[in-house]
This record gives sequence, C-alpha cells and structure tokens, in this order.
Amino acid sequence: MAGNISTPGASVVERALTILECFDLRHPALTLTEISEKSNLPVSTTKRLLAQLGRWGAVERLVDNRYRVGIRLWNIGIMAPQQRGIREAAMPMLYDLYGATQETVQLVVLDGRQALCVEKVAGPNSAPTSTEVGGHLPLHATAVGKCILAYSPKELVQEVINTGLTRVTPFSIVQPARLVAELRRIRQGGVAYSKEEMSVGAVSVAAPVLGPDDVLLGALGIVVRATKRVDHLAPAVITAARAIARFSG
Repeated sequence: MAGNISTPGASVVERALTILECFDLRHPALTLTEISEKSNLPVSTTKRLLAQLGRWGAVERLVDNRYRVGIRLWNIGIMAPQQRGIREAAMPMLYDLYGATQETVQLVVLDGRQALCVEKVAGPNSAPTSTEVGGHLPLHATAVGKCILAYSPKELVQEVINTGLTRVTPFSIVQPARLVAELRRIRQGGVAYSKEEMSVGAVSVAAPVLGPDDVLLGALGIVVRATKRVDHLAPAVITAARAIARFSG
C-alpha cells in the first residue's frame, strides 16, 4: 500500500499525495477501486480527491475509467533543480557515448534508497534493459547504484543493508560484508561494475558524477550484453561523468 493515512488527522494534502504515490511504472493506470485499496482510503474519499486532482491536471481519467498521472505533474517534475541541471548537462555526453558504442547509456540520481533513472539513450542493437526514465533501480545490484552508494554517507549504506539486500539474480550481492568491500574498491578506482547482478545476460560499468568538493550528483553507466567486454568502456564512462559534472553547475 502507498500509505495508511485513513486516520482523521491526515490532511487533504497528505491524502492527495498518497493517491499520487499509487502510480508507478508497473502501475501507470489504475481503477478507482485499485487506488482506494493501495492508498487505504475509502472509495468515496478517493473518488472526491481524484476529481479535485483531475480538475487541477494532476491526474487524467481514461476512456475505460482508469486513472493515470496528468501531464501537468510531469511539467512540474522536470523543473526539479538537481534533475534538470544534471540532465541538461548530460544529454550531449549520453548521445556521444551511445553514438560511439551503440549500447544503452543511462543517468541516475539518488531517490531515497533507490537510484532514479532521469535519462536513458538506447537503440535497436543495444542490450535490452527493464529500466525506463522515471523508473527505479536497486542500489546494491547495479553499477550506477553501487556508484551512488560508494559516494554516499555510511548511514545510507547501513540503511540499504538493514532493509535487506534482495537477490535480484543468482549473481546479486546479498552479503553485507561483500557489498561494503566492493564499495571500498569503487571509491578507490572511481568505477563500478555489475556482472549480471540486475539482469542475467547483461553487464554494466558506471562512474559517479561528482560536483565541487566531491559532492555526489548522480552516476552515469553503460549496459552491454554479458558476451561483450565492458571494462574497456570504463575510461570513456569516467571521462563523460567528469564532463557532466563540469557542466552541471
């Protein structure tokens, strides 16, 4: 469930935000009943709030009576300073990397205890991935995610470990000590790898995007098929990540 705020003290804003939280890439369109169940709100309350959100443009009602997020939310979302700045700076680099490799290139930022994909460039010959712009990736099972973790405060690493290291594939790192050791190596080398830890048949390499005083801005990565070498792409990814950092300010 998106949240349990059916208590009388919950504000209208809290309830409206909980309704919006029901939508994600796996559930882009939902019925009134589904939204009510996921938000733990009465159907009548859900219907009233959806009507208000619809008038504002936060949600849209489809012809089959399902609801989806409205375009007005997207227009506001892309105004987020961190995402807008890093994305605008990264676009030329992403296209350059894709043009040189014809492989999937993606840019992520930290969002809670996950990596949020803010941009992706891929083509018909690129390694297939389940990642889409606006989608989330686990921090411990992806190269971009491990970059984020390696350059984040130790408290975040501990939170991720305490939450549980999910075995996404048979190759995922699920041992806390092993993850901590790998994060140490990433900081030492400035590059991270994921070897079929997120998707069997795909490997990736990533580098952190670091601002002034090594403040973490995000991570840039390339995904290729496991039959290909990925280590030789590391210098290009590192160079692109540094260029993005220079232009993000």
